Formats: sequence, structure tokens, C-alpha cells
Amino acid sequence: MKFNFTIDERIYEDYYCADYFKKTKAIIQKFHPNQVVTMQWFQRKNQTVLCGIDYIKAILKHSQVQDLHVEGLEDGTLVDANEPVLKITGKYCDFAHFEGLFDGILSRASSVATAAARLKKAANNKTIINMNDRMDVFSAQQIDGYASIVGGIENLVTPASFEYVLEKPILNGTMPHALIAAFDGDLVAATNAYLKTFPNHNLVALIDYNNDCITDGLKVAQVFQEKLFAVRLDTSKALVDKSLEGLTEVNDELHGVNPTLVKMLRQTFDDNGFKHIKIIASSGFDEAKITWFEAEKTPVDIYGVGEALTKTKIHFTGDLVQINGKDQSKFGRKNTFSSRLKSIKY
Repeated sequence: MKFNFTIDERIYEDYYCADYFKKTKAIIQKFHPNQVVTMQWFQRKNQTVLCGIDYIKAILKHSQVQDLHVEGLEDGTLVDANEPVLKITGKYCDFAHFEGLFDGILSRASSVATAAARLKKAANNKTIINMNDRMDVFSAQQIDGYASIVGGIENLVTPASFEYVLEKPILNGTMPHALIAAFDGDLVAATNAYLKTFPNHNLVALIDYNNDCITDGLKVAQVFQEKLFAVRLDTSKALVDKSLEGLTEVNDELHGVNPTLVKMLRQTFDDNGFKHIKIIASSGFDEAKITWFEAEKTPVDIYGVGEALTKTKIHFTGDLVQINGKDQSKFGRKNTFSSRLKSIKY
């Protein structure tokens, strides 16, 4: 996908710049105004999915600074520990206020993109819905949506998540428990209201409200037949679904949404002629849980994930490594050559 970033003008007014960068810029402007430096950015984990470069390019382009030489890798590139992903050469005063800002953009975006890629791989490329809007502050939705897409998860649930996307895909959504509660716990009535209000949308019923997914799943299937696109299971890990209460468990493997419950639901649908109905599984899904489900060949069609997209923490650091073409850096850091870096026109 192509992106079009909304740039907060306060970036250029040092609003997001740490005080010590502002002071350093003032000092260098006074004592070494023509000094040309090279700064490089890296992180410390292998197999990181790089993200944030396109956003940085947009910031640089909008800044109207013309005398910077920029090299970088492309968004979506797999990078390893200590590998430079971005280098900027120019007068320090022209980009000093971007040092911490770019650290943060690369860190946040690459963390989400890496998590998304790992989740997608664990799910054997099945559809995943990004439901992280409820797990973090709302102002992160724009950059998280961009990063999620770079990482391979394109199914998002809020308009803000698509803000940076040029071609806006259709929003994905099911129904919350609140809708069923509004109809006094009557799942059929809530689902019917959804259908009448949004007749051209995929009809997805949330079937764990009464903690009896098999009974309620079959009930909505029988009422809505071909109109029912999918059902979603979102059972809390503190509960065991009523349909499983007679079974013995060893390590809480019957709690929450689990392979046994999903397999039982799939079999029930198939035995009653509802093979078309897809199963969406959510509630606590991360890379480990999805890997477990896939290893058990659990017939999940779509996974819903939230917190898992921000569990991964990747931290980028920008270092000054050259001054006027000569190596100069703090102990333990150095100007690192990479044949993969390409000149960036911004």
C-alpha cells in the first residue's frame, strides 16, 4: 500500500524535541555552524521488520531542508542487531531536532510491524484483525495502522488506523458484548438488529455472551442460515465454556477460547449443513497462542489480536558517528558500512 502521512507542524517548532537536543543545536550553531556530521540509526535485535522510514521521508520532505544526504533501507526490510537502517549527513543544526523524534518513530513502528509479521507467520498467513485500538492510547492508532500494514496485517477497525493509507480499505468489525446486552442478552435479536441496520455488511455474531458457544452458535446459524458470514468466540481465559464442562483438563487447556471448543463448534456447524460459516477467535491471542492453535490444526479462519501487537519492544538509537568526514563517536559505537543502504530522495 501507499501512504500519505499527516505531519504535525509542531515537529518543526521543536515541540517534540528533548530540551538537551535544543540546547545542543544552539551551542553548535554558535561555535561550529558549518560543521558537517553523519548520524546513523540502529537497533539491537535480529529479524526486526523495519518500519518508519517512509514516515521519516515525509517529515524530511515537508521540512524543506535541502542540504541533507540521506541513506536508508526500505520499510518492510528484515534487519539484524546493530545494522544501520538510516544515515543522515549534513549540518547538525538542520536535523538535530529530529534525532529523538526519529528514534521514537522507528522504535514504535518497527515494534508493531515486527509483531504483525510474526503473528501472520504463526497464523500460517490466515486473516488477522488488528483490534489493538482498545489496548493503547488513541493517538497511536495512525502510526500503528501504518506499521501493522507494513508487517502484513491489513485488517483494521478504526478510521484513524487508515489515516495514512491512500486507498482506504473497508473497515472490519463484528459486534461487541454491549450490543447483546442492549437486547437483554438475546443474541438472535441483537444479530437481527445488526443485519437490518447494516444489510450490506458481513454478518458476524458474537457467541460467547452466555458462555455457551456451541448452543448459541448453532442457534444463530439456524436462524440466519446463508446470511451468517461468521461467528466470533471471545471467551475469557477465566471461564470454561458450558459445552466443555464434562471434560477433564490438565493445564487449563479448556479455559477461554481453546482448540477443543473451536473443533467442537466446527464439527457442529458442518454436521448441520453450515460449512460456509467462518470462525473468528479472539481473546488473549498472541504469537504463542496462535502457534498452539495452528499446531493443533484448529479450524480457525480469522484471528483477532490486540495487545500482542505492542508486546514486542524494539528500541532504535541515533548516534553521531562522523564529523567533517572523520570518524567520531562515543566509545563502543562506530560508523558502520552497509551495502544495503541506498540513497533516499525525499
